[in-house]
Amino acid sequence: MATNLLIVESPAKAKTINKYLGKDFEVLASYGHVRDVVPKDGSVDPDKHFEIQWQLNDKSAKHLDQIFRAAKTADNIYLATDPDREGEAISWHLSEIMGKKGLLKGRNVKRVVFTEVTKSAVLDAVANPRDISEWLVDAYKARRALDYLVGFKISPLLWRYVRGAKSAGRVQSPALRLIVEREAEIEAFVSQEYWSMEAQCRHPSQDFTARLIRLDGNKAEQFSLTDSKGAHAARDRILQAADGRLRVTDVSSKERKRRAAPPFTTSTLQQEAGRKLGFPTRKTMQVAQKLYEGIRIGEEGTVGLISYMRTDSVSLSGEALSQLRDVIARDYGIENLPDKPNFYRNKNSNAQEAHEAIRPTSALRRPEQIAQYLSDDERKLYSLVWKRAVASQMIPATMNTVSIDLTAGTEHAFRASGTTVVVAGFLNVYEEGRDARKADEDDDGRKLPALKVGDAVDLQDVVTAQHFTEPPPRFTEASLVKALEEYGIGRPSTYASIISTLLYKDYTTLVNKSFRPTDLGRVLTMFLTEYFTRYVDYNFTAGMEDELDKIAEGKAQWLDVMAGFWKEFGEKIREITLMINGREVKFPGIVELGTDPKSGKPLSARVGQYGAFAQIGTVEDEEKPKFASLRPHQSIFNITASEALELFGLPRELGVVDGQSVIAAVGPFGAYVKKGDTNASLKKEDDPYTIELDRALVLINEKEDFIRNRIIKEFDGSAIQVLNGRFGPYLSDGALNGKIPKDVDPTSVTLEQAQAWLTETGKPARRGFGRGAKKTAAKKVAKKAATKTVAAKKTAVKKAAKKTAAKKAAKKAVKKTAAKKVAKKAAKKAAE
Repeated sequence: MATNLLIVESPAKAKTINKYLGKDFEVLASYGHVRDVVPKDGSVDPDKHFEIQWQLNDKSAKHLDQIFRAAKTADNIYLATDPDREGEAISWHLSEIMGKKGLLKGRNVKRVVFTEVTKSAVLDAVANPRDISEWLVDAYKARRALDYLVGFKISPLLWRYVRGAKSAGRVQSPALRLIVEREAEIEAFVSQEYWSMEAQCRHPSQDFTARLIRLDGNKAEQFSLTDSKGAHAARDRILQAADGRLRVTDVSSKERKRRAAPPFTTSTLQQEAGRKLGFPTRKTMQVAQKLYEGIRIGEEGTVGLISYMRTDSVSLSGEALSQLRDVIARDYGIENLPDKPNFYRNKNSNAQEAHEAIRPTSALRRPEQIAQYLSDDERKLYSLVWKRAVASQMIPATMNTVSIDLTAGTEHAFRASGTTVVVAGFLNVYEEGRDARKADEDDDGRKLPALKVGDAVDLQDVVTAQHFTEPPPRFTEASLVKALEEYGIGRPSTYASIISTLLYKDYTTLVNKSFRPTDLGRVLTMFLTEYFTRYVDYNFTAGMEDELDKIAEGKAQWLDVMAGFWKEFGEKIREITLMINGREVKFPGIVELGTDPKSGKPLSARVGQYGAFAQIGTVEDEEKPKFASLRPHQSIFNITASEALELFGLPRELGVVDGQSVIAAVGPFGAYVKKGDTNASLKKEDDPYTIELDRALVLINEKEDFIRNRIIKEFDGSAIQVLNGRFGPYLSDGALNGKIPKDVDPTSVTLEQAQAWLTETGKPARRGFGRGAKKTAAKKVAKKAATKTVAAKKTAVKKAAKKTAAKKAAKKAVKKTAAKKVAKKAAKKAAE
C-alpha cells in the first residue's frame, strides 16, 4: 500500500504527476472544489462573526470516498492543488473534511506548491512542503462571504423590481456597468463630418503620398474642413499655389527603439489570444489549463508545457531566463541577445506578484518540434506563449522614421512619413497585436525616396475624402479584460467567469464579437446605480480587491474587513427594504412612448419576466392592459411609438385550411404558428410579422409528422415510453428522461431494461414529450399520483389515529399515577 497520498484538483494533472513519483505515492484528484457556501439565506451570519455554512458539492462524494480510503493507509498527505487562492482553499477544505472524519490524526499533512507540472518542479515541491496558508484561506473566506452577502441580500430586492433578472454580483455588476455605459456613450454620440486631404506625389525612384499639415497659413486639424464645398475650394487653392510642383522644405530622420512586450500574464494572454487567435477568454483558459497540466510528448512522456496560467506577474525565474538566452543565442544569433536579461515591472498597481509570468516550461521545446503532439488550438496557444517569452528576452527593435515636409506656395504644406526597421531584434520572433492602430503607426514599413531640402517633386493631384467621426467602440472580450484589469475589477482567475456570467444570465450578448447589453442588463444596471450606487462603483470594487490582497498578505484581518463592509452594506439593505415596503422605489426602465391613437390609453415599453415588451394601458384600467413582445433586434430604449404599435398586430391570421384558422403569434417561449391544437415554433429565419401561409403550413406539417412518429414503444401498465427526440431515441415516464445505450435497437427495449436505464440515467423532464405521448403518459402519471395520494391519506389517517390513541393512553396513565399518589397521601394522613 502507498504510504504517501498526494492530492491535486484535476485528473489530468494527477495522471501526469503520478508518472513523476515512485510507487510509494498514490496521486488522486479532488475534481475541483469539494465544498461551497450553502445556497440559502443565512449561510453567512454577520451576527456570529460571519460564520459560514459549507456543504459538499453533489459531484464530490465518490471522489472524496476514494481520497478517504487512501488517507487511512497513508503516513503523509500532500495537498498539491493550484498555487493560488482557489487552490489554497481547495486544500483547506480537504484538510477540514478529513480532519472532521479523524483521518489526519497521526499523519503528516503538508501543502505542496509548484507553478509548472514538470518532474523537477514536482519533486522539489514535495521535498520542500509548507503548511496551509491561513492568510490565503482567510482571503478566500472573505471573498466568498462578500460575494454571498451581495448576491443574497441584493438579489431578492432586485427580483421584485427587475423581472427576469437572475441575480446581482459583487464583481459582475460593475463589469456590466462598463458595457452599459459604453452603449449609452454610443447612443448619445453625434457624428461630425470632416474632410481629409492628401497630395499624390511623383518621383523617379518612387511615388508617394503626403498628408495636409498646413492650410492657408494655419495648422491643418481634423475639423479644418467640414463640408464638401469648403474641401473642394481648399483643393483648388492648393493646386493653384503649387502650380504642379511641391518644394521640399524639411527632411528629418530619427531613430527610436521599440522594446519587446513582457511575457504573458493572465490578462495579456487572454487579450492577445482574442486578437490573434480569435479565442474567447474561456477557451483561452481551457486550452492553457491543458498545456499546464500535461501533454504526452513522444518518448519524453507526459509533461506540462507552460507554467501556471493564473498570474499577474511579469517576472521570470533565473533558470527560465538562462534557458531563454541560450535559445536566442543558438537560434537567432548572439547579436540579438542583450548583455544582460530584460526585467519588466507590472504597470498594474493591484498586481499579485506571487508567481512567474506565463512561459514555456522549457524554451528548448520549439512549437514546430512538438506540433504533432498538440491539437490545433493547443499548438496555436503554445506557439503564442513560446514566442512572447523568447521575444521578451531579445534586444529592442531599432526603427528609423523619416519625415519630409513639402510646401505648395507659402500658405500650404504636406508631410510624408515612413518608418523602416533598421535592426529587427525581437521582431524576428514576435510583435504584439493592437486593438486599434494609431495614425502614426500606419507608416510602419513605408519607404520614401531620398530627398533633400530644396528638391521639387511633381504634384499629380490633391485628393479629398469625406469622413465621419465614429463613436467609441463596443467592448470585445480582449478590450473588456483590459478594462477590468485597469479598473481593478476582479482578478486573473475571475475574468473568464465574469464574461461567461454576463452572457449566461442574458445581461449581454455578443454581436460580431462585441458586447451589447440587453434591455434586462441595462435595467438591472439602472436599478443598482440608483439604489446601490456605492457597490457598483469602480473605485469601491477595486478597493475591496485591495483589501482582499491585504488579507492574503497578512496585513489585514478578514473579520475586520467584513465588519467594516457589513456596517454600511447591512444598513443600506435595511434602508432599501423599507423603501420597497413603503412603495418608494420606482420600477426602473419604464419608457413612456405616448398614447395609443385607437384607445387613447398610454403606450409604454418595459422589461418583464420573459423579455422586453410593449404595453397599452395600465393595471389601474378597468380593462386589462394589452402586451406585445419586442422583436429580437428591438430595445425599449430606442423603439418608437409607431414601431411599438406594429407589435400589436399579432396574432395574425394567415388563412383558413380545412376549416381551421392558421395564425402567427409570439408566446413566452418565442414566435410560433398554430393550426388547431398544433403549435410549431418558427425557425431563426422566420418572422411572425411577415411569414406567409405556405411557409406556416410547412412548419405545422413538420411538427405533426414529428408528433405522429414520436412514440416508438409503450409498455402496458407503465408510464414509461420509448420516444424519438431531437438527438435520437430516449426514455421518459413524464417526470424523468433517460438514455438508451447507443448499440441497442429502441424497438427491442424491454420494460425491465427501461426501468433500469431510467433509474441510472434519468434527469428531470423539461417541457413535455409530444402530444400523443403527453396525453397517454400524463394520464398514467396522474393515475399513479392519485393512487399515491389516496395511500398517503390512508397512512396519515392511521398514523393520526395511533397518535391520538397513544395520547389518550398516556393521559390515562398519568391520571392513574396521580390518583394513586393522592390515595397514598390520604392513607398516610389517616394513619397519623
